[in-house]
Amino acid sequence: MKFVIAPDSFKGSLTAKEAATAMATGIKRVYPDAELTLVPMADGGEGTVQSLVDATNGQFLIKTVHGPLNQPVQVHYGLLGNSNTAVIEMAEASGIGYVTEETKNPLIATTYGTGELILDAVSHGVDQIIIGIGGSATNDGGAGMAQALGVKLLNDAGEQVGLGGGALGEVAHVDVSGVDRRVKEVKVLIASDVTNPLTGPEGASAVFGPQKGATPEMVKLLDDNLHHYAAVIKADLGRDLEEKPGAGAAGGLGTGLLAFTNATIQKGIELVVEYSQLEEQAAGADYVLTGEGSIDFQTKFGKTPYGVAKTTKRVAPQAPVIGIAGHLGKGVAELADEGVIDAAFASPSGAKSLEQAIADAAQDVALTAENVARLIKVSH
Repeated sequence: MKFVIAPDSFKGSLTAKEAATAMATGIKRVYPDAELTLVPMADGGEGTVQSLVDATNGQFLIKTVHGPLNQPVQVHYGLLGNSNTAVIEMAEASGIGYVTEETKNPLIATTYGTGELILDAVSHGVDQIIIGIGGSATNDGGAGMAQALGVKLLNDAGEQVGLGGGALGEVAHVDVSGVDRRVKEVKVLIASDVTNPLTGPEGASAVFGPQKGATPEMVKLLDDNLHHYAAVIKADLGRDLEEKPGAGAAGGLGTGLLAFTNATIQKGIELVVEYSQLEEQAAGADYVLTGEGSIDFQTKFGKTPYGVAKTTKRVAPQAPVIGIAGHLGKGVAELADEGVIDAAFASPSGAKSLEQAIADAAQDVALTAENVARLIKVSH
């Protein structure tokens, strides 16, 4: 009997690999001779680097770069083991976790460190880079990233403008002549489910700016600056990106990547499915186990369990897909009604505090997987 085990992380308690290992532990208690295929997953957000490195037996690289407030930070990214591909999470270098309520300021926060990670990956000879762009502290349209790559953002006096979204109103010209040829040749795959445009009421500043510290006055300034920045990019590079879906992701980093690198946007889960080779590994499965911290009505909008279910049912339509989660919310029944996730189980073993639930996560997930296996056994 073949079980494919492909969960996302249980945020705050288990990495995707740890969750998969816990599920495998539970199944082995009932089916010690079963074939278990573990494929740690992610959806392009937090944990994507870890999951893809684990799934492909890749390696981690450590680099010191500039954080969102231009401070030195030590971060990691991955080289995949089954392709000449690097995987980066922009939040590692430019994420909201580096700022506090007192220090967050989207007028000065920069994606410069993300550009430094791209350059480092290029120096290792990769031909593709996957970039997950969730969780940013920035609203600079990817300008800092571009400046790190060698793009010159010049004011009317021909001088480089400063870092941060507050400086974009000064940009008069864009000069890409100093960008390394290798940067232009590397294929960049943007992992993002965000469809917001760069500007306007659904744009980066209006929707995401306030959570990064923007006051209403800052939101207007930042939105005006991004509008101006997009107009300069269009005039100098011929790329009209302001209304493109996803251009507003990560404070407009989507725009910067599309403007200054050889980039395309894809759904995060689709990229992880492809590079983890989930479809190939799921062939011939009898049962599929997936999961993450919560399964609810949002799951069908590109979350990992939904992507795993859709993918595995293409190659193993006979295999039931079973979800295990720390929490089951509204809409779980809809997933079963649609024939996507056939059954879902909450893993906590009894009422307990959040702290205790986190501490018990591995053993609770294992116990739930064991009970799933016992149910399978009595049904045969």
